[in-house]
Amino acid sequence: MFEAHINVEYCNSVKSIKYICKYVNKGSDMAVFRLENENGALDEIMQYLMGRYTSTNEGVWHILSFPIHERYPPVVHLSVHLENGQRVYFTADNAEERAANPPNTTLTAFFLLCQQDAFARTLLYPEVPKYYTWNTSRKVFCKRKQGAAVPGSDVRASDALGRVYTVHPNNDECYYLRLLLHTVRGPTSFTDLKTVDGEVCETCREACQRRGLLENDQHWDTTLAEACQTCFPSELRTLFAIIITSCVPSNPQSLWEKYKESLSEDILREQRRTNPEMNFCAEIFNQALILLENKCISISSRTLSELGLHGPSRTGAELVQSEVLRERNYNTEELERFVQDNEPLLVPDQRLAYEAIMDMIRNGNGGLFFLDAPGGTGKTFLINLLLAEIRKQNEVAVAVASSGIAATLLDGGRTAHSALKLPLDLARSENPVCNIGRGSGKAQVLKMCKVIVWDECTMAHKRALEALDRTLQDIRENDRLMGGAVLVLAGDFRQTLP
Repeated sequence: MFEAHINVEYCNSVKSIKYICKYVNKGSDMAVFRLENENGALDEIMQYLMGRYTSTNEGVWHILSFPIHERYPPVVHLSVHLENGQRVYFTADNAEERAANPPNTTLTAFFLLCQQDAFARTLLYPEVPKYYTWNTSRKVFCKRKQGAAVPGSDVRASDALGRVYTVHPNNDECYYLRLLLHTVRGPTSFTDLKTVDGEVCETCREACQRRGLLENDQHWDTTLAEACQTCFPSELRTLFAIIITSCVPSNPQSLWEKYKESLSEDILREQRRTNPEMNFCAEIFNQALILLENKCISISSRTLSELGLHGPSRTGAELVQSEVLRERNYNTEELERFVQDNEPLLVPDQRLAYEAIMDMIRNGNGGLFFLDAPGGTGKTFLINLLLAEIRKQNEVAVAVASSGIAATLLDGGRTAHSALKLPLDLARSENPVCNIGRGSGKAQVLKMCKVIVWDECTMAHKRALEALDRTLQDIRENDRLMGGAVLVLAGDFRQTLP
């Protein structure tokens, strides 16, 4: 009827709730106290008791009926997005209409307010909710009717705070747009926001730099200058990759232009073996950029263009090769020792699962497994042993997890969204697929892998597994479940009760 394996968990007591809500069900503060009998009778069992403990301060607070908790002041969330980058919900029937007339957001309404209201032009974006309310039906800001009067205007002030949504520095242009919104008063448009001294900047990052809002890259400049005195070019490229992926320099392109010769010296030296007259040229620098981009992809799964640098010219085959090399970049001798040391430690149930999965991998017939066990019973230990057994043979094994914390516990683990390129909003499509092209490096990895391990899969949306199934069938050109690959799922439904 259902054509699926159905897992049933019977929640028969409050203990199942306590398992995932430990602190909520912990109860009040408790204390152990001793009773003494004047008659001298000794009862060691009744002498020590445990009961609820209420301190003097807590007792006075309750007697005077002081509030236990409160929420003040009110906080209004403010959207932030690039021009024409607001979220639009549409159906097949109204797609053209919604695309032609995207809805207003608090940001676009702020620009419109600044065009029409002189007082609004004196405000920063986060200050607007203090003086204006957001009308959710009309998508406009309206003057507050209550609150303290602001001298010299017909506006009233409240205690409300504006909170602009956080943007990760990886989304650099939107990140710098948010920075400008906290600095520029009364902008009337995206163009006005990027205008500095009468000149329109091409990007928000450039506008921030011209306004002096970005940190000086002198620290990273000094770091690279000192490293050039002692480090080999390959070490310099690693350092440079760490700086641009983890330290968010304000102008990585200028750092590259200044130190590109030092970062490319070994490539030039290799070329001079066959052509002694060779000097630094675009081809040399392009090869250095390819090596640098490979390191950045290995560290953060981002290309140079995503990190603020001009990307290299490279073929698709080079991209594929770098992805495969990343999945095979393991010390096979260390993995062999790990397997020898830990395989004897398997308990009977773990060994049963381990041998069943390895047999399926060796047969090459594909299969789907689910490791269901409470937390702390050794699921991660078993998974890492499986990964080591595959990788010690220089084969590819992909390890993903639904959460970042769980991914860090897996050897070579990454989040499922990062490794599998799952859609961010799985509920918006009936038949979602992973954003992986058939000729890409990730596709080659999924085609070659002997096993895919997905930890904490119980936290994932069911359509995430459906998207992976469709993608694997397409990439591996196999209509069987998961494209004939071996997929090991692990999780604990006790932690995700309905």
